[in-house]
Amino acid sequence: MAADSALLLGLVEEFVLGQQDRKAVDTATGKLKAGQFTILQLVEALGLHLTSSQPQTRGRGVQLLSNVLQECYGDLTEREVEVLIVFYENRLKDHYVITPHVIQGLKALTKCSVLPPGSAVSILKSLFQDIHVQSLMLAERSCVYNILIQLMESRESELKGLGADFVFGFVQSVDGERDPRNLLLAFHIARKIVHEGYDLGKFTEELFEVTSCYFPIDFSPPANDPHGITQEELVLALRVVLTGTPRFAEFLLPLIIEKLDSDVQSAKLDSLQTLTACASVYEHKDLAQFLPGLWASLRREVFQTASERVESAGLAAVGTLTACLSRSVLNSDSEDSLNVFLELVLKDCQHHLCEPDLKLVWPSAKLLQATSTASYRASHRVAAAVLPSLIEQYNSRTQCAQRRTLLEVLQGFVHPVTSSEEDESVLLDFRQSLCSIVFSALSESNVDLQITSMRVLTALGQHTGLLLESDVELAVDHLTRLILEEGDPKVSLAVVECAGALARLHPAAFISKMVPRLKEEIFSVRQRCVAALAAVSSRPSLVQESTPVLLQVLTSAHTGTGAFSLEEVISVCHSLQKIAEQAQDTEETGGVFHDVIPRLLGLALQAALQGSSGHCSPILEETVLSAMVPIISTTCARLQLAGQTASRAVSLFLDGDVSFLPENTIPAQIQLLKAGDSRSQSQMVCLLMGCVCWLPRTVEVPQMDRLLLELLELSCTCDHPLSYTSAAKCYAGLVNKSPAGEALDSLIDRTLKRISTELDSASSPVRTQAFTLLLWVSKALLLRYHPLSTTLTDKLFSLLSDPELGWLAADGFSLLMSDSPDVLNRGSHADVRIMYRQRFFTENSAKLVEGFNAAVQEKKSGYLKALSHIVNNLPRQVQLTELPALLPLLLEALSCPDQGVQVSTLSCLQPVLLDPPSALITQLEVLVGRTLALTTSPTMKVRIASLRCIHALSRFPEHEIMPFRARVLRALAAPLDDHKRVVRSEAAVARNEW
Repeated sequence: MAADSALLLGLVEEFVLGQQDRKAVDTATGKLKAGQFTILQLVEALGLHLTSSQPQTRGRGVQLLSNVLQECYGDLTEREVEVLIVFYENRLKDHYVITPHVIQGLKALTKCSVLPPGSAVSILKSLFQDIHVQSLMLAERSCVYNILIQLMESRESELKGLGADFVFGFVQSVDGERDPRNLLLAFHIARKIVHEGYDLGKFTEELFEVTSCYFPIDFSPPANDPHGITQEELVLALRVVLTGTPRFAEFLLPLIIEKLDSDVQSAKLDSLQTLTACASVYEHKDLAQFLPGLWASLRREVFQTASERVESAGLAAVGTLTACLSRSVLNSDSEDSLNVFLELVLKDCQHHLCEPDLKLVWPSAKLLQATSTASYRASHRVAAAVLPSLIEQYNSRTQCAQRRTLLEVLQGFVHPVTSSEEDESVLLDFRQSLCSIVFSALSESNVDLQITSMRVLTALGQHTGLLLESDVELAVDHLTRLILEEGDPKVSLAVVECAGALARLHPAAFISKMVPRLKEEIFSVRQRCVAALAAVSSRPSLVQESTPVLLQVLTSAHTGTGAFSLEEVISVCHSLQKIAEQAQDTEETGGVFHDVIPRLLGLALQAALQGSSGHCSPILEETVLSAMVPIISTTCARLQLAGQTASRAVSLFLDGDVSFLPENTIPAQIQLLKAGDSRSQSQMVCLLMGCVCWLPRTVEVPQMDRLLLELLELSCTCDHPLSYTSAAKCYAGLVNKSPAGEALDSLIDRTLKRISTELDSASSPVRTQAFTLLLWVSKALLLRYHPLSTTLTDKLFSLLSDPELGWLAADGFSLLMSDSPDVLNRGSHADVRIMYRQRFFTENSAKLVEGFNAAVQEKKSGYLKALSHIVNNLPRQVQLTELPALLPLLLEALSCPDQGVQVSTLSCLQPVLLDPPSALITQLEVLVGRTLALTTSPTMKVRIASLRCIHALSRFPEHEIMPFRARVLRALAAPLDDHKRVVRSEAAVARNEW
């Protein structure tokens, strides 16, 4: 025991005399935790130093105790905490040099779970009475705020028992704080006071004053600020305080009105956004007396602003104010605040709507629309005041420009407003006049007037009861006429959008009036009719009517009776795909597409058989077949009958079973998966891919083993690119979804042997086919984290040095790492694991580097291209982490003669340069030299990408890039005179930054 006491005294002497501070603290902490002495014994050992006549000596003693407490506060007993609190409270009255250490000790004690009852109040009273917080250094002020936060979280009820005294103490502590780190803490405390029910008492105004003095926040963090505090953080933290209680309304609203007079845009924005925030929590009575002043400021900001952001924030504030006032419940003796506010708005804005040639019509309309859309009550009041005048003006004006302006203003009032289902539309009284205006404008020859009227018609259709059945029929007649007669592309697009929106609500009118007319005219007005049919086909009833028409077009194109161009046939396929994507997944829709797929397969098969005999159907074209695939795949991915469809397709391709095909004149027992047959038949395998590769994983593909065998054979023996590529994709899609186990491992092993046999033979005529299969099967296994994927990807790496396939292999890594639209994606229900790209990169980046270092000079570019593709597809955070290790290779890639490598590498570097890691800064000389050299590349994409990198380099620390400034400016002279405008534009932006 005597030895422990001697050790303790020795530690105290060592620390107080100033030798090896940290060692003494660590030793004391360890001994205390080991139970060799208690904290009170440490206080006793410090006795002589704590009563020394020298303040510095007393301070060192308290410092040792506080440092130990910060490590051991969790091991203290309640009695020890009680004694220490009394000790520290007394020390607060001591010399000022001791105060920082006392505050550190109190901070540690407030974290104790055994803090005795009443101690929180005692500590706070001592802090508030005995120290002046703002005379402390930054770290000690921060410590005081953290003590408050800790006690508010652990002893809330005790602090609330202090009543308004706690608020007064906080106000005194924070008054005059300037450091942004401490302000965030102070705002956090103020937020808890305001939001968690602390008694403000008579200090409401003082609490508001001590926080609002920072409003609006004007803070620009210093360059390379290690604390990362932003202006946005401070703004939001303060806003939560100021808008937290309606008791601040009488102080905050005049302040906002005053700050809106500022010439600083950020101050205006902050004021408007704060007003929006408080209006969402205040009640109408809090706003009532300030409405004239608020409106005057808001009106000025919208009428006179040169900033879209300020205008938008002003309109948002008007809407939120209106919504707040609309929540008021009227008593017989109370004034209707909403009506008062709307009177102000109408008085200042309504008369401007009668002047469609003047610029104030738009800000006035926007302000009225902001109030109108805020609530049902407001929309009634504004509509009753504004719509009669607008309708009368439209009917009396003759100039198209004025009528268009008025119609666009009307459109803003027709948009649906927030209302419950039982509320009838506020526009019901104006229904007939509005419909009359819209149909009149639709009959005009002015394109802008027609387009605006269709937007209004779309908005009218969203209101229940505004369009009667007769109105809908008349609208459909107008839209049909415009589709068939109007050639302007902008009008055509507007018609399609309007028809699509109305057809969802009123399908019967489109079935009876539009679809029959389009069916009649589709052979003369082709593209517009096809687009319109696709747009309106969202309901099952319309799908049943429109798809036969589009299939008839494909049949006519196939037989040659319609003389359709290739582009028109592809457009029909895209329309069928759009219908499949947007149609509701119902039994009726499923039935329709269950019939569509056999029709498509039948047409393609007829075209293939006729192609063998010399007739050339457009269905034979690869672009048309490729456009058919998404129709089939979209359908099979989600419709209930997909399994049956896939089963039929497999029977067709494996056994030549054509019994389910319509208008069956096709000979049975054809062999579509045989490479020896014509390419027109083998290329149909892409349609099989759509049938079987997009099925949900719960749907079983029949005859799987045999199908895989046939696909493997086709992909390795066929000489037609579409055929062997589609076969490889189909094979990979099925392998990806196959259940794990010995059967799959055996299949992959056999596949790899077959591939290797061809690839390892330099004289093999089908090496490209085998490589294509290797690439797609590698992707299939990589996506699902299959253990054998490494074996296949290693094979790909080995091909980077191949004289014939090296360049294809390098490009293949782009396919491995990117999303594939037609197979092996999440939409096709493929087995895709998260972060497979990062995993692939982590496992293989070293192999790439080793391969690059070992390769002969003329083969190195393939490795660079592969690396560029891989890194370019990684998430940016991973790029930043891995860049230092790969930087030498990426810089080497900039010197690679292949322009694809250059573009890919520059695209990878550019986002990283915006926030450069230190490794990049050390390579600045090389970066600048190689990117500048590429600004005169013969390829436009390389020039643009390099200029964007040059622009990004200007973000580097100024002292680092200043030596390169003159050189960069000289080099940018050439791209500034480039013959391509987009290059000149990028060069100008980069030069301005430099």
